[in-house]
Amino acid sequence: MDTIYIRDLRVRCIIGIRPEERHTPQEVVINLTLGADLRRAGGSDDLKDTVDYQAVKQAVLAHVSASACQLVERLAQEVADICLGFRGVRTVTVTIDKPGALRGARSVAVEFTRTRRRGRG
Repeated sequence: MDTIYIRDLRVRCIIGIRPEERHTPQEVVINLTLGADLRRAGGSDDLKDTVDYQAVKQAVLAHVSASACQLVERLAQEVADICLGFRGVRTVTVTIDKPGALRGARSVAVEFTRTRRRGRG
């Protein structure tokens, strides 16, 4: 299994359970680790033989910026599902940091690893 990393993707969204969090978008930082077989792309030098990570980034940004999840856990699951919907992505690890969520801590983070179910692309 080969790996594609998308690091430190910053996006503002409505996230949180407190009333003040439901009105003002907050920044979250997303890191993605996409597991895929990249051998064909390594030989062909052709985008059609790899995961289009620009398209993954755009899909994640569009979804997250329009989302209004209460829990970071829910948002991480939604992002994982989006990534696994891309052809060639077999596994994904999603880490979402929510800076400033706890006083005295730089951030709170949730990390999920998910694997494509058999029969999907």
